[in-house]
Amino acid sequence: MARIQALPNHLSSRFYPDDYFTRINWLEVFNNKNPIELELGAGDGSFLIRYAKAHTGINLLGIERLLGRMRKIDRDTHKAGVENIRLLRIEASYFMRYLPVDNSVQAVHLYFPDPWPKKRHHKHRLVNASFRQQTMRILQPSGMVYLRTDHEDYHNQMLEVFDEEPLFVPAETPQPLMDIKTDFESEFNQKGIPTRHAAYLLQA
Repeated sequence: MARIQALPNHLSSRFYPDDYFTRINWLEVFNNKNPIELELGAGDGSFLIRYAKAHTGINLLGIERLLGRMRKIDRDTHKAGVENIRLLRIEASYFMRYLPVDNSVQAVHLYFPDPWPKKRHHKHRLVNASFRQQTMRILQPSGMVYLRTDHEDYHNQMLEVFDEEPLFVPAETPQPLMDIKTDFESEFNQKGIPTRHAAYLLQA
């Protein structure tokens, strides 16, 4: 298991694995045994913080690649007084492949990933067969994956990818979860651009 370094200061939610090839010990990250949920591509942190405040009984790890966004989320997390969030700056695809322990995550949230709209760039999209396999590997039985996008073609690809695996069963996104929106999502909805949802339950 990776040994987690001390946080840089008492106001930071970020952690730094010593070894980026060893599975994370969640107890070392959160210091409790609460259920683990992930948000991949946390963006400005608006969903992450609102969701964590509404679900204090879970541990929520936010994954973000961009340093500026990570710093903002860190600041906003502590302004909001949220204590059940940890942050890791890393590429989501790398994280999913190498760091979570098998069958250790209760839910994966992926909201508005880059749609790479040009056809020649579709290979860069996060949601593909490899992503599905890694999601299946890390989820607990009856774990959930929640997806959102404003891009119709990417939404269709998400459905195709998860529908190809019989162990993933389409599910409804609970209304309370749908009501927690990212700032990006709210702006697009106000302009008349709908959110396209999908959710899948991993059968036990």
